[in-house]
Amino acid sequence: MLLTISTTAEPATDLGFLLHKHPDRVQEFRQSTGTATVFYPEADERRCTVALLLEVDPVALVRSSGKSSPDFSLSQYVNDRPYAASSLMAVALADVFRTARAGRCKARPELPGTPLPLEIALVCRGGADLARGVFEPLGWAVEAQAVPLDEGFPEWGDSRYVRLTLRGTLRLADALNQLYVLLPVLDDAKHYWVAPDEVDKLLRAGEGWLREHPLRGVIARRYLGRRWTLARSALARLAELGDETEEQLEPAVSEEAAPDETAADEAVAAETEEALAETPETQETRAESGEPGKAKARPLNVLRREAVLAALEELGATSVIDLGCGQGELVGALLARPRFARVAGTDVSPLALAIAARKLRLERMSDSKRARLTLFQGALTYTDKRFAGYDAAVLMEVVEHVDPPRLAALERVVFGAAKPQHVLVTTPNVEYNVRYEFLDGLRHRDHRFEWTRAEFAAWCASVCERFGYTVGIRPVGEEDPELGPSTQMGVFTRG
Repeated sequence: MLLTISTTAEPATDLGFLLHKHPDRVQEFRQSTGTATVFYPEADERRCTVALLLEVDPVALVRSSGKSSPDFSLSQYVNDRPYAASSLMAVALADVFRTARAGRCKARPELPGTPLPLEIALVCRGGADLARGVFEPLGWAVEAQAVPLDEGFPEWGDSRYVRLTLRGTLRLADALNQLYVLLPVLDDAKHYWVAPDEVDKLLRAGEGWLREHPLRGVIARRYLGRRWTLARSALARLAELGDETEEQLEPAVSEEAAPDETAADEAVAAETEEALAETPETQETRAESGEPGKAKARPLNVLRREAVLAALEELGATSVIDLGCGQGELVGALLARPRFARVAGTDVSPLALAIAARKLRLERMSDSKRARLTLFQGALTYTDKRFAGYDAAVLMEVVEHVDPPRLAALERVVFGAAKPQHVLVTTPNVEYNVRYEFLDGLRHRDHRFEWTRAEFAAWCASVCERFGYTVGIRPVGEEDPELGPSTQMGVFTRG
């Protein structure tokens, strides 16, 4: 990873005083994940450029991250992170330029308070639109050029990276603090466990600019690893008003599952759940009403779960399997209704199942309720006899996590092999996404696609034709007269 900072404020070599790094020296700084090197490619009176080069040791990265790393085991070793700025670079920048970020310079005390013409260059993820959205309100002129996958094969298109150049006149300390916050925001990942003290780091680095930033909700959410409890805390402290915090956060859609908000004495357990919970059911806390003085509607994930439960009761199902059960929210709701005599939950992630077991309190569950429940690991693209034998199967916010070429396998497994009498499928309506003010892409970073209403209807019709089902499509959540509902549900019945 390489980041350069240039200035043309004469004498330009004063940059060395501000950074406490002499232009004539090459300095190395050991990091827990590699080595950071500071050097000056050019340094004269008219222009001075400092470069921060971070060479990542992938083995050290895995060892330092331990179990708290957000990446699965193989991606820790085989990934493209050494080639783009990320939280690795942000941490190195904070360590190497600690004094400069604080705005201190004993040798030239007048320099830290002086705005300088700066030019910053790096390669980052996140896309050109997000880069402009986070940097332009801070006074930067942003130039973002997409990086092709392979310059020798232009037909392959562009990669997920952009070459980013920022130009502006501001204090160096402000520029460094903005980079410290916004590099992980662009990358949308952190290489270390996001603890509650990250809120303090965000507020310290964001002092003077974050509170008024139009995308402060996006910034807080991404910087804090999409952990809603921490993001709410950060925005509440910024706004100093709880109601304003709700307005900033709730129009956004959480692309990651978040656990139920817990009391302080359960914070550690809740944080662990949140880190592990890459489940299809997202905690979308969209404020459906949005009108001043009116109570906000319940979260969409609650409305979706209630719609599924109502449909199952309407169909007369007494045995249900939740395919892709995640943390077990639907499973718990099914168990709370005695009419469902047999309830099963399956997920490809053993960690998600472990969380579900804890949240369902299996160790304290009554024998009668425990006898109704089955939890097991399974992949929905492989035939499994354990999927069969239920009145109804539920795929709640699951299909959009499947790569399109593998959808046919899921269809054969669920509709062709397991073939329950009823199948309920819910999935986002991508047309509605424009109503989520802070949404910057699909609703979950793991979504492979999101369907329009017409595309979902066409998929449902195709499934029915091939496997002998009929389907009714229902809205979930408030319906927009032009865009339809936020979530669409297909209720399939065999025969």
